[in-house]
Amino acid sequence: MPLDRTAQAQRHLQRAYRAQMEGDYDRAVELYRQSLALHPTAEAHTFLGWTFHFQGKIDEAIAECKRAIEIDPEFGNPYNDIGAYLIGLERYDEAIPWLEQAIVAKRYEPRHFPYFNLGRAHLAKGSINRARELFKQALEIEPRYALARQALEQLRRMVN
Repeated sequence: MPLDRTAQAQRHLQRAYRAQMEGDYDRAVELYRQSLALHPTAEAHTFLGWTFHFQGKIDEAIAECKRAIEIDPEFGNPYNDIGAYLIGLERYDEAIPWLEQAIVAKRYEPRHFPYFNLGRAHLAKGSINRARELFKQALEIEPRYALARQALEQLRRMVN
């Protein structure tokens, strides 16, 4: 019995993710697109965006994340990813609302990421105290998150 479209899409998604993790971004893009053609999901659009980011195609990455949000506005990952991409472009004021949306999204597991990224945006804008609070919040959620711990240590050195 052939797999239904959703199951086929899921298989392509898993294969695409493996290709992405192996650094085969062109193959990952092809497989994500095949998955999306069969059954569009917020996850596939978000991961396709992530792949575009690795290829340096930031506008395409942001567009894919926006498509993910259209499909599932409660999925937090694409909000965080857009915020992170905008931070990379030094567009901090634009990044902040996206990261704030990620924090309140109902369906989002690595919730410490948007707190950390929001801290990065505020730090870049010179809001040291707000950045410190956000890095601490990231650590409250995930005490082993090394990047937040390093950011707090860097702030301590800056202030002293």
